[in-house]
Amino acid sequence: MRPEHVAVIGAGAWGTALAQVAALAGRDVTLVGRDAAVIAEVNDRHTSTPHLGSAILSDRIRARGEVPEADLYILAVPAQASRSVLAPLRGLLMGRPVVLSAKGLEAGSLRRQSEILAETAPGAHPYVLSGPSFAVDVALGRPTAVTLAGEDAEATSALAAALAGPTFRLYAADDIVGVELAGALKNVYALASGAVEGAGLGASARSALLARAFAEMTRLIVAMGGEAHTLTGLAGLGDLTLSCTSSQSRNYRHGMALGSGRSLAGIGLAEGVATTPVAKRLAGQLGIDAPLIDAVDLLLGGLTTINDIVAGLMKRPLKREN
Repeated sequence: MRPEHVAVIGAGAWGTALAQVAALAGRDVTLVGRDAAVIAEVNDRHTSTPHLGSAILSDRIRARGEVPEADLYILAVPAQASRSVLAPLRGLLMGRPVVLSAKGLEAGSLRRQSEILAETAPGAHPYVLSGPSFAVDVALGRPTAVTLAGEDAEATSALAAALAGPTFRLYAADDIVGVELAGALKNVYALASGAVEGAGLGASARSALLARAFAEMTRLIVAMGGEAHTLTGLAGLGDLTLSCTSSQSRNYRHGMALGSGRSLAGIGLAEGVATTPVAKRLAGQLGIDAPLIDAVDLLLGGLTTINDIVAGLMKRPLKREN
Protein backbone atom coordinates (compact mmCIF):
# COMPACT_ATOMS: atom_id res chain seq x y z
CA MET A 1 0.00 0.00 0.00
CA ARG A 2 1.53 3.28 -1.16
CA PRO A 3 -1.10 6.03 -0.93
CA GLU A 4 -0.13 9.01 -3.06
CA HIS A 5 -2.81 11.41 -1.80
CA VAL A 6 -3.56 11.61 1.92
CA ALA A 7 -6.42 13.61 3.44
CA VAL A 8 -6.03 14.56 7.10
CA ILE A 9 -9.38 15.53 8.62
CA GLY A 10 -8.84 17.94 11.49
CA ALA A 11 -6.44 20.89 11.31
CA GLY A 12 -5.63 21.17 15.00
CA ALA A 13 -2.16 20.53 16.39
CA TRP A 14 -2.28 16.75 16.04
CA GLY A 15 -3.88 16.71 12.61
CA THR A 16 -1.37 19.23 11.29
CA ALA A 17 1.51 17.24 12.77
CA LEU A 18 0.24 14.08 11.06
CA ALA A 19 -0.11 15.99 7.80
CA GLN A 20 3.56 16.90 8.18
CA VAL A 21 4.41 13.22 8.76
CA ALA A 22 2.62 12.15 5.59
CA ALA A 23 4.19 14.97 3.56
CA LEU A 24 7.71 14.16 4.74
CA ALA A 25 7.04 10.54 3.78
CA GLY A 26 6.56 11.76 0.21
CA ARG A 27 2.77 12.00 0.05
CA ASP A 28 0.66 14.85 -1.28
CA VAL A 29 -1.51 15.95 1.63
CA THR A 30 -4.80 17.79 1.97
CA LEU A 31 -5.34 19.16 5.47
CA VAL A 32 -9.04 19.66 6.12
CA GLY A 33 -10.07 22.29 8.68
CA ARG A 34 -12.85 24.69 9.63
CA ASP A 35 -10.91 27.84 10.54
CA ALA A 36 -10.47 30.00 7.44
CA ALA A 37 -7.55 31.88 9.00
CA VAL A 38 -5.66 28.66 9.75
CA ILE A 39 -6.33 27.35 6.24
CA ALA A 40 -5.00 30.56 4.73
CA GLU A 41 -1.89 30.53 6.93
CA VAL A 42 -1.06 26.92 6.06
CA ASN A 43 -1.36 27.66 2.34
CA ASP A 44 0.32 31.07 2.31
CA ARG A 45 3.02 30.79 4.96
CA HIS A 46 3.38 27.02 5.55
CA THR A 47 2.85 27.48 9.28
CA SER A 48 0.04 27.01 11.78
CA THR A 49 1.04 29.31 14.60
CA PRO A 50 -2.11 28.84 16.73
CA HIS A 51 -1.34 25.12 16.98
CA LEU A 52 2.35 24.53 16.26
CA GLY A 53 4.05 27.86 16.76
CA SER A 54 6.90 28.52 14.35
CA ALA A 55 7.18 24.98 12.96
CA ILE A 56 7.59 25.12 9.17
CA LEU A 57 5.25 22.83 7.26
CA SER A 58 6.02 21.01 4.03
CA ASP A 59 4.87 22.67 0.82
CA ARG A 60 3.27 19.33 -0.08
CA ILE A 61 0.49 20.21 2.40
CA ARG A 62 -2.49 22.16 1.09
CA ALA A 63 -5.35 23.12 3.39
CA ARG A 64 -9.03 23.43 2.52
CA GLY A 65 -12.45 23.30 4.13
CA GLU A 66 -13.95 20.31 2.29
CA VAL A 67 -12.95 16.64 2.43
CA PRO A 68 -11.60 15.50 -0.97
CA GLU A 69 -11.27 12.09 -2.54
CA ALA A 70 -8.03 10.50 -1.35
CA ASP A 71 -6.16 7.21 -1.21
CA LEU A 72 -5.88 7.36 2.58
CA TYR A 73 -7.79 9.26 5.24
CA ILE A 74 -6.44 10.19 8.66
CA LEU A 75 -9.05 11.26 11.20
CA ALA A 76 -7.64 13.72 13.74
CA VAL A 77 -10.65 15.31 15.41
CA PRO A 78 -11.56 15.01 19.13
CA ALA A 79 -12.97 11.61 20.06
CA GLN A 80 -16.40 12.98 20.94
CA ALA A 81 -16.69 14.58 17.48
CA SER A 82 -15.76 11.50 15.44
CA ARG A 83 -19.29 10.27 14.77
CA SER A 84 -20.61 13.61 13.52
CA VAL A 85 -17.57 14.09 11.27
CA LEU A 86 -17.59 10.56 9.85
CA ALA A 87 -21.31 10.20 9.16
CA PRO A 88 -21.44 12.51 6.11
CA LEU A 89 -18.32 10.87 4.61
CA ARG A 90 -19.72 7.37 4.22
CA GLY A 91 -19.46 7.37 0.42
CA LEU A 92 -15.94 8.80 0.31
CA LEU A 93 -14.60 6.33 2.87
CA MET A 94 -16.06 3.19 1.29
CA GLY A 95 -13.23 0.73 0.67
CA ARG A 96 -10.60 3.23 1.80
CA PRO A 97 -8.09 2.91 4.63
CA VAL A 98 -8.93 5.23 7.54
CA VAL A 99 -6.36 5.91 10.25
CA LEU A 100 -8.02 6.81 13.56
CA SER A 101 -5.84 8.95 15.80
CA ALA A 102 -8.21 10.23 18.51
CA LYS A 103 -7.69 8.74 21.98
CA GLY A 104 -11.05 8.43 23.68
CA LEU A 105 -14.26 6.46 24.19
CA GLU A 106 -17.57 7.91 23.07
CA ALA A 107 -19.79 9.16 25.90
CA GLY A 108 -23.20 7.54 25.97
CA SER A 109 -22.54 4.70 23.52
CA LEU A 110 -19.25 3.57 25.19
CA ARG A 111 -17.90 2.93 21.68
CA ARG A 112 -14.29 2.78 20.60
CA GLN A 113 -13.25 4.87 17.58
CA SER A 114 -13.09 1.85 15.23
CA GLU A 115 -16.59 0.85 16.32
CA ILE A 116 -17.85 4.34 15.48
CA LEU A 117 -16.22 4.06 12.05
CA ALA A 118 -17.87 0.66 11.46
CA GLU A 119 -21.27 2.13 12.31
CA THR A 120 -20.97 5.35 10.32
CA ALA A 121 -18.92 4.20 7.33
CA PRO A 122 -19.20 0.42 6.92
CA GLY A 123 -16.79 -0.75 4.27
CA ALA A 124 -13.96 1.52 5.36
CA HIS A 125 -10.78 -0.23 6.50
CA PRO A 126 -9.84 0.83 10.07
CA TYR A 127 -6.34 1.44 11.37
CA VAL A 128 -5.51 2.84 14.80
CA LEU A 129 -2.52 5.08 15.46
CA SER A 130 -1.39 5.53 19.05
CA GLY A 131 1.73 5.86 21.15
CA PRO A 132 3.89 8.40 23.00
CA SER A 133 3.76 11.43 20.73
CA PHE A 134 3.21 15.13 21.30
CA ALA A 135 2.16 17.10 18.24
CA VAL A 136 4.91 19.71 18.57
CA ASP A 137 7.62 17.04 18.81
CA VAL A 138 6.29 15.31 15.70
CA ALA A 139 5.96 18.55 13.70
CA LEU A 140 9.49 19.67 14.62
CA GLY A 141 10.99 16.37 13.54
CA ARG A 142 11.97 15.12 16.95
CA PRO A 143 12.41 11.32 17.08
CA THR A 144 9.05 9.64 17.69
CA ALA A 145 7.87 6.02 17.61
CA VAL A 146 4.23 4.92 17.61
CA THR A 147 2.03 1.87 17.00
CA LEU A 148 -0.20 1.38 13.97
CA ALA A 149 -2.76 -1.39 14.44
CA GLY A 150 -4.85 -2.92 11.68
CA GLU A 151 -6.83 -6.05 10.87
CA ASP A 152 -4.62 -7.28 8.01
CA ALA A 153 -0.97 -7.79 8.98
CA GLU A 154 0.47 -7.31 5.49
CA ALA A 155 -1.57 -4.21 4.73
CA THR A 156 -0.77 -2.69 8.13
CA SER A 157 2.96 -3.21 7.67
CA ALA A 158 2.76 -1.66 4.19
CA LEU A 159 0.88 1.37 5.49
CA ALA A 160 3.35 1.80 8.36
CA ALA A 161 6.18 1.80 5.83
CA ALA A 162 4.36 4.32 3.63
CA LEU A 163 4.01 6.81 6.50
CA ALA A 164 7.41 6.31 8.09
CA GLY A 165 10.05 9.00 7.87
CA PRO A 166 13.52 9.77 9.21
CA THR A 167 12.15 10.89 12.59
CA PHE A 168 8.77 9.10 12.69
CA ARG A 169 8.81 5.34 13.17
CA LEU A 170 5.70 3.14 13.10
CA TYR A 171 5.50 -0.36 14.52
CA ALA A 172 2.75 -2.49 12.95
CA ALA A 173 0.40 -4.45 15.21
CA ASP A 174 -2.87 -6.35 14.93
CA ASP A 175 -4.48 -5.61 18.32
CA ILE A 176 -6.88 -2.82 17.38
CA VAL A 177 -8.89 -3.24 20.60
CA GLY A 178 -5.87 -3.09 22.89
CA VAL A 179 -4.23 -0.14 21.12
CA GLU A 180 -7.47 1.87 21.11
CA LEU A 181 -8.27 1.20 24.74
CA ALA A 182 -4.72 1.93 25.91
CA GLY A 183 -4.82 5.29 24.15
CA ALA A 184 -8.13 6.18 25.74
CA LEU A 185 -7.47 4.93 29.28
CA LYS A 186 -4.02 6.48 29.65
CA ASN A 187 -5.76 9.88 29.59
CA VAL A 188 -7.75 8.92 32.68
CA TYR A 189 -4.59 7.98 34.54
CA ALA A 190 -2.85 11.15 33.35
CA LEU A 191 -5.58 13.13 35.12
CA ALA A 192 -4.85 11.15 38.29
CA SER A 193 -1.09 11.59 37.97
CA GLY A 194 -1.46 15.31 37.42
CA ALA A 195 -3.69 15.59 40.47
CA VAL A 196 -1.05 13.84 42.60
CA GLU A 197 1.56 16.28 41.33
CA GLY A 198 -0.72 19.29 41.80
CA ALA A 199 -1.46 18.29 45.37
CA GLY A 200 2.26 18.01 46.12
CA LEU A 201 2.09 14.36 47.15
CA GLY A 202 5.59 13.57 45.87
CA ALA A 203 7.39 11.59 43.20
CA SER A 204 7.04 8.32 45.12
CA ALA A 205 3.25 8.61 45.09
CA ARG A 206 3.23 9.44 41.39
CA SER A 207 5.44 6.46 40.53
CA ALA A 208 3.26 4.12 42.59
CA LEU A 209 0.20 5.48 40.81
CA LEU A 210 1.76 4.84 37.41
CA ALA A 211 2.58 1.23 38.29
CA ARG A 212 -0.89 0.51 39.66
CA ALA A 213 -2.47 2.30 36.69
CA PHE A 214 -0.59 -0.05 34.38
CA ALA A 215 -1.95 -3.08 36.28
CA GLU A 216 -5.50 -1.72 36.32
CA MET A 217 -5.42 -0.78 32.65
CA THR A 218 -4.16 -4.24 31.74
CA ARG A 219 -6.99 -5.96 33.62
CA LEU A 220 -9.63 -3.87 31.89
CA ILE A 221 -8.18 -4.14 28.40
CA VAL A 222 -7.75 -7.91 28.57
CA ALA A 223 -11.33 -8.25 29.82
CA MET A 224 -12.50 -6.27 26.78
CA GLY A 225 -10.66 -8.49 24.32
CA GLY A 226 -7.30 -6.73 24.02
CA GLU A 227 -3.93 -8.45 24.29
CA ALA A 228 -1.79 -8.13 27.42
CA HIS A 229 1.41 -7.82 25.35
CA THR A 230 0.09 -4.61 23.78
CA LEU A 231 0.36 -2.93 27.18
CA THR A 232 4.13 -3.47 27.33
CA GLY A 233 4.67 -1.60 24.07
CA LEU A 234 4.50 1.95 22.77
CA ALA A 235 0.70 2.23 22.82
CA GLY A 236 0.59 0.97 26.41
CA LEU A 237 3.51 1.64 28.75
CA GLY A 238 5.10 4.15 26.37
CA ASP A 239 2.08 6.43 26.09
CA LEU A 240 1.07 5.95 29.72
CA THR A 241 4.50 7.06 30.91
CA LEU A 242 4.58 10.12 28.67
CA SER A 243 1.07 11.31 29.52
CA CYS A 244 1.50 10.73 33.25
CA THR A 245 4.79 12.59 33.61
CA SER A 246 4.81 15.58 31.26
CA SER A 247 3.10 18.93 31.57
CA GLN A 248 2.82 18.97 27.75
CA SER A 249 -0.10 16.56 28.25
CA ARG A 250 -3.38 18.46 28.54
CA ASN A 251 -4.79 15.68 30.71
CA TYR A 252 -1.83 15.91 33.06
CA ARG A 253 -2.20 19.70 33.27
CA HIS A 254 -5.93 19.36 33.88
CA GLY A 255 -5.20 16.95 36.72
CA MET A 256 -2.58 19.30 38.18
CA ALA A 257 -5.17 22.09 38.26
CA LEU A 258 -7.66 19.82 40.00
CA GLY A 259 -5.09 18.68 42.55
CA SER A 260 -3.90 22.18 43.35
CA GLY A 261 -7.29 23.89 43.23
CA ARG A 262 -6.21 26.19 40.38
CA SER A 263 -8.39 27.36 37.50
CA LEU A 264 -8.86 25.05 34.52
CA ALA A 265 -8.94 28.02 32.12
CA GLY A 266 -6.57 27.86 29.17
CA ILE A 267 -5.69 24.18 29.48
CA GLY A 268 -7.61 23.06 26.38
CA LEU A 269 -9.45 19.85 25.65
CA ALA A 270 -8.61 16.97 28.01
CA GLU A 271 -10.05 13.80 26.43
CA GLY A 272 -9.80 11.96 29.75
CA VAL A 273 -12.61 14.05 31.23
CA ALA A 274 -15.17 12.52 28.85
CA THR A 275 -13.53 9.08 28.88
CA THR A 276 -13.48 8.64 32.69
CA PRO A 277 -17.22 8.02 33.24
CA VAL A 278 -17.26 5.74 30.18
CA ALA A 279 -14.35 3.71 31.58
CA LYS A 280 -16.08 3.51 34.95
CA ARG A 281 -19.24 2.11 33.34
CA LEU A 282 -17.28 -0.41 31.28
CA ALA A 283 -15.35 -1.62 34.31
CA GLY A 284 -18.62 -1.99 36.23
CA GLN A 285 -20.26 -3.96 33.42
CA LEU A 286 -17.28 -6.32 33.25
CA GLY A 287 -16.88 -6.68 37.01
CA ILE A 288 -13.32 -5.31 36.89
CA ASP A 289 -11.91 -3.72 40.04
CA ALA A 290 -10.77 -0.24 38.93
CA PRO A 291 -10.20 1.90 42.03
CA LEU A 292 -8.11 4.48 40.18
CA ILE A 293 -10.76 5.09 37.55
CA ASP A 294 -13.34 5.35 40.34
CA ALA A 295 -11.11 7.86 42.13
CA VAL A 296 -10.71 10.07 39.06
CA ASP A 297 -14.47 9.98 38.51
CA LEU A 298 -15.00 11.21 42.08
CA LEU A 299 -12.43 13.95 41.63
CA LEU A 300 -13.94 15.17 38.36
CA GLY A 301 -17.37 15.20 39.97
CA GLY A 302 -16.11 17.44 42.76
CA LEU A 303 -17.46 14.98 45.31
CA THR A 304 -14.32 14.83 47.41
CA THR A 305 -10.74 16.09 47.65
CA ILE A 306 -7.55 14.54 46.31
CA ASN A 307 -6.29 14.02 49.87
CA ASP A 308 -9.44 12.14 50.89
CA ILE A 309 -9.24 10.02 47.73
CA VAL A 310 -5.63 9.08 48.42
CA ALA A 311 -6.42 8.28 52.04
CA GLY A 312 -9.18 5.94 50.88
CA LEU A 313 -6.89 4.20 48.40
CA MET A 314 -4.21 3.71 51.04
CA LYS A 315 -6.74 2.08 53.37
CA ARG A 316 -7.80 -0.56 50.84
CA PRO A 317 -7.17 -4.14 52.01
CA LEU A 318 -3.61 -5.29 51.45
CA LYS A 319 -3.16 -7.97 48.79
CA ARG A 320 -0.56 -9.69 46.64
CA GLU A 321 0.73 -7.61 43.75
CA ASN A 322 -0.64 -8.55 40.33
